[in-house]
Amino acid sequence: MPDSRSPDALSAEIEIPADARPVPFRGGGFHHRRHPFLAPVVLLVLLALWQAGSSTGFISPIAMPAPKDVFGAFRDLITTGALWTNLSVSLYRLLVGWLLGAALGIAVGLMIGLFSQARASALPIVSALFPVPKIALLPLFIIWFGIGEGSKVATILFGTFFPTVISTYAGVDAVDRALIRMGQSFGLKWSSIVRKIILPGAMPGILSGFRISFSIAIVLLVAAEMIGAQHGIGAYILMAGSIFNLGELFAGVIILSAIGLVGSWLIGLAEKRLLDWRA
Repeated sequence: MPDSRSPDALSAEIEIPADARPVPFRGGGFHHRRHPFLAPVVLLVLLALWQAGSSTGFISPIAMPAPKDVFGAFRDLITTGALWTNLSVSLYRLLVGWLLGAALGIAVGLMIGLFSQARASALPIVSALFPVPKIALLPLFIIWFGIGEGSKVATILFGTFFPTVISTYAGVDAVDRALIRMGQSFGLKWSSIVRKIILPGAMPGILSGFRISFSIAIVLLVAAEMIGAQHGIGAYILMAGSIFNLGELFAGVIILSAIGLVGSWLIGLAEKRLLDWRA
């Protein structure tokens, strides 16, 4: 017969040694702790080392500009209004191309993951076109869509479409089939299983694909703007490199890094909101 006494009564009868220490909780499940001040400290240390190397001559100004030159380039960008002129154009191309490519990629990836006919017909095409360097197709897009915004947006869309497709159908394949069978045993409709089981289960893979595709979109944005654009961060970097102005060149690279950082932060917010069930 099991003991009917309460846990408190049972624990009161157990002798606890005087030198006993509390056992730390080990059920965190590899939960990462926040270190909000670590990244700024590392950044300041790197800036200090950069400034010290430039001041002492250890870092040649031919290879890398001093921080004051980069800050001066930023000041000129702001005072002349060139920052917003170039940034707004690049953000428009980046967001339109990436959002369209991600939306189409999710739709096609779900079709491949859910329907065997779509997998048999579309997956070989996706696998064949994914390794093709997308920037090599820019001349073709210029012929199709012209030298304006259409060719640049199409390049970004085409480049972000394929990684999103692959991450989406891989996320669908990674969903535990026992959960799907459980939903079927409870009599859930096919649409309910997709909405309540498959989509939440595939969301980690989809959001991971967003991080990859957004980085690819930035690379393609710069390449497209370097080939045929008057304004944009890529065109600004190309112009700075052609006149060997390393301060402006580094300023453009830092702007691109900031765009990537903000995009990653926004995707991280989406992960916290959509994947709160994993906590």
